[in-house]
Amino acid sequence: MSIYLAITQQEKLERSTSILHMELFKYKIKVYGKEGYDVTRLLTNDLYVGYDEHTILKNMNLFFENNEITTIIGSNGCGKSTLLKAITRIIPHSKGTVLLDGQSIAKENTKRLAQKMAILPQTHDHISGLTVGELVSYGRFPYQNGFGKLSSRDYEVINWAMEVTNTIDYKHRSVDSLSGGQRQRVWIAMALAQETEIIFLDEPTTYLDMAHQLEILELLKTLNETQNRTIIMVLHDLNHAARFSHNLIALKDGSLIKSGKCEDVIQKDILKEVFNIDAEVGRDPRTGRPMCITYDLIREKEVELEKEYIHIS
Repeated sequence: MSIYLAITQQEKLERSTSILHMELFKYKIKVYGKEGYDVTRLLTNDLYVGYDEHTILKNMNLFFENNEITTIIGSNGCGKSTLLKAITRIIPHSKGTVLLDGQSIAKENTKRLAQKMAILPQTHDHISGLTVGELVSYGRFPYQNGFGKLSSRDYEVINWAMEVTNTIDYKHRSVDSLSGGQRQRVWIAMALAQETEIIFLDEPTTYLDMAHQLEILELLKTLNETQNRTIIMVLHDLNHAARFSHNLIALKDGSLIKSGKCEDVIQKDILKEVFNIDAEVGRDPRTGRPMCITYDLIREKEVELEKEYIHIS
């Protein structure tokens, strides 16, 4: 379920390095002033994630600007979804920390954390038999008492979330009866009902056609612009990422290759290193945003020849 329910196992590990983490956060405030606190509410410090002796992510030092859209890009298996899950405490990390508002998320109460961040995973739990209104109401879980009864305030937020996402007309329909695009908007409505300032999405356009992909991304852009929601997501489409994001994070084989504004990441040399492609980069004639116009795959033999040439030179 997309409601934030994961329990951390990192508190003991992170307690020993909490002073270092706080100094890093204070440094950001010192550098950027009081505004810096607003700009970087969320950051990772020397984050490592792995299973047994296998390291999936290493040395992740990232700052996520507040009230902006940040998209994680990279080839399959590079660690994009793992990074998202580690930041949101769905999976534990083996080293380092994640700071939110200057505090380690490992020390945050689960319900309180769920009032700050919501996550929509790539695949959703089975929701057979639920109506749209019932599913969206699950977003109010962090605010419910032990009896789990919805208040008048809860119902107001639920209806508001459906209005914003244009799903109010489906309120009494079964979620199973909706199209892929409609269903995805319902899940986003549930995240909005959670009333968090930060929303994480893992490949929200997967399995959607071109029109519905744009519909979802334009909705996220609107939520960012009109409600100052901080959006952090994973996308496969480079041009969608560049068009709808303020910042990009490019990963390869569990390592950070480049992070920054779209113009700094959508570069020929960066795309070559991250995706092993020879790309032509230009500007979108409609939006003026950077885009990958076309590309060719760089064959393994070509890579070896280039390495030999560099070595000889």
